[in-house]
Amino acid sequence: MAEKKFRSVPDLLLGRVAMTPDRPAYRYPSGDRWVTLSWSQTLDRVRDVACGLLALGVNKGDCCAIVSSTRIEWILADFAILSAGGVTTTIYPSNTVDETAYIITDSASRIVFAEDDEQVKKLTGLRPQLGDIRKVIVFDGVSAQGDWILPLSRLEEMGRAYHLEHPQAFETAARAVDSEDLATLLYTSGTTGRPKGVKLVHDCWVYEAEAIEALDLLNLDDHQYLWLPLSHSLGKVLQMMQLKIGFATSVDGRIPKLVDNLSVVRPTFMAAAPRIFEKVYSKIVGQVHDEGGVKLAVFNWAFAVGARVSKLRQRNKSPGPLLALQYSVAHRLVFAKLHQRFGGNLRFFISGSAPLARDIAEFFHSAGILILEGYGLTESSAASFVDLPRVYKMGTVGPPVPGTQVRIDPVDGEVLLKGRGIMRGYHKHPELTAEVLTEDGWLRTGDIGQLDADNHLTITDRKKDLIKTAGGKYIAPQNLEGRLKSLQPMISQVVVHGDRRPFCTALVTLDPESLLAWAKQHAMDGAPREQLVASPAVRALMQEAVDKLNSSLARFETIKKFEVLPNDFTVEAGELTPTQKIKRQAVEKKFKAILDSFYEVDDDLT
Repeated sequence: MAEKKFRSVPDLLLGRVAMTPDRPAYRYPSGDRWVTLSWSQTLDRVRDVACGLLALGVNKGDCCAIVSSTRIEWILADFAILSAGGVTTTIYPSNTVDETAYIITDSASRIVFAEDDEQVKKLTGLRPQLGDIRKVIVFDGVSAQGDWILPLSRLEEMGRAYHLEHPQAFETAARAVDSEDLATLLYTSGTTGRPKGVKLVHDCWVYEAEAIEALDLLNLDDHQYLWLPLSHSLGKVLQMMQLKIGFATSVDGRIPKLVDNLSVVRPTFMAAAPRIFEKVYSKIVGQVHDEGGVKLAVFNWAFAVGARVSKLRQRNKSPGPLLALQYSVAHRLVFAKLHQRFGGNLRFFISGSAPLARDIAEFFHSAGILILEGYGLTESSAASFVDLPRVYKMGTVGPPVPGTQVRIDPVDGEVLLKGRGIMRGYHKHPELTAEVLTEDGWLRTGDIGQLDADNHLTITDRKKDLIKTAGGKYIAPQNLEGRLKSLQPMISQVVVHGDRRPFCTALVTLDPESLLAWAKQHAMDGAPREQLVASPAVRALMQEAVDKLNSSLARFETIKKFEVLPNDFTVEAGELTPTQKIKRQAVEKKFKAILDSFYEVDDDLT
């Protein structure tokens, strides 16, 4: 019997519930405990919310926005919007008032789901600009009152009543959704200018779910820990592949709870942005180096052994008896603690949304923790490439997922993609669509990359980020930035600068936790952050890392000067996107005076 062909996200959901109604679907925190929903219970709640939307007059094609962090209500609201025939518009809770207003009005959203009082307050202040919004549905909070604001619980009550009066309405609406109907307007966080609404139809998400299942990467018994923003395309892929494969997911988007939750949730896999791995790496290495002594010696020995094993395993070879024995001891003394920190059941991590430094990946692999890197864009429904446990190649993002075509532009090395996951265009911007989508359906990614003999892709840099020095040399700044961070665990972020300049310079920020730990170890506990950052000892540590990096670079690539900034980059300050990507142009503009000062003295650094 041929496998059923799914046409839409509601079709996937109904199919999953029919196949495994009683298996656990989601776990989520409620107070101090975790609550479990089976697939049939999930469908019941989705039906209630969807019927509530139908009762409010949501019609096929109407946009409904969600402004919330990752939580079970986000997922229920999304499935309900899609099942009612609507379109989900995504808004990060960290978006500014102006950005929120722009996305809601640009998408012509009719309903807004808001996480809490903070988001409700933001929307209430915007009400004069949001005349088309019928209701604001609030997940949590005490401000849910008046004719405009409705608690989610009340919407679900309305939905149950509507379902009793119209028992066929939900399934009729869900079954009416077709593959080319718009499912999601995902607004790119954008490192420059206004965010663009990326139009992704239902078939984009069905394709992603089918392609990942075909990889045989995950199975029904896996357990996901989901914390990534669901306003991000990778978060959406994690949501959709679960529908097709059927594994359980623990949902909690509270970043401060991430590490603590891992030991409770005990997942078999988790996706994360490189920033998470960088912070864990910095914390582990920083703590051990601060303690020093025997502990540091054992740590260094263990990771030296682990590095030898990692190199063998990357070549599909096994360690000999002596090395295997040494690795067993290293695991017992050092690595086991790291595995327990991640819950003890982990099969692998998946890293996406930005490049992962190879040094970081190899550090974890030395400890027996595999990080599989993936690659894609919002415009390609996120998951276009992913490394696989059986054929992984560190430093690459793996081969294309089944059904995605790839070619490299012979002129400039740009990566081009084609397939069912490619967007249908930018909302209201045909001219911008024409810039990135060729007439025959190829997406220009804006990334520079190379394919090896096994069709594994290596991304070298963003096309727009490439630095061309005054001497005409091209430099990939992201490569230098990632390597510098791996050389000094105290470093949080790096921006390498040098476009049309005679040489490269850098702005460096320090991780607050690592800096405080260092201060305690060096009799500077309690000193102001500005004093710590400016101290000769910290400067010397940064210079040591820069010198080590420069020793491996061509002369034109080397970083001649740098400045340690007093504060880390943040989303709130406009220096990072909500997905923790550096807004390079914004940072360079903000710190223009410092950057210009690097080049004021003609000291023959070129």
